[in-house]
Amino acid sequence: MAKVIFYHAGCPVCVSAEKDILNLIPENQVEVIHLGTDKIKVKDAESAGVKSVPALVMSNGNVLHINFGASIEDLK
Repeated sequence: MAKVIFYHAGCPVCVSAEKDILNLIPENQVEVIHLGTDKIKVKDAESAGVKSVPALVMSNGNVLHINFGASIEDLK
């Protein structure tokens, strides 16, 4: 299985979702990207269809917007 990508911005909603995701998916199968500190990845997230974080981009390209922590526009 290809890795899924979990994008977040470090807010309390995102940190909580990250903990839950890592309890559900083995850590070696998920790449966690903190868009608040890794600004260069914002464009990648947007290209993948992420509209807000936290979001999980599945290996098939589907984006699961988990909750609303921050808009991708706010992270630019």
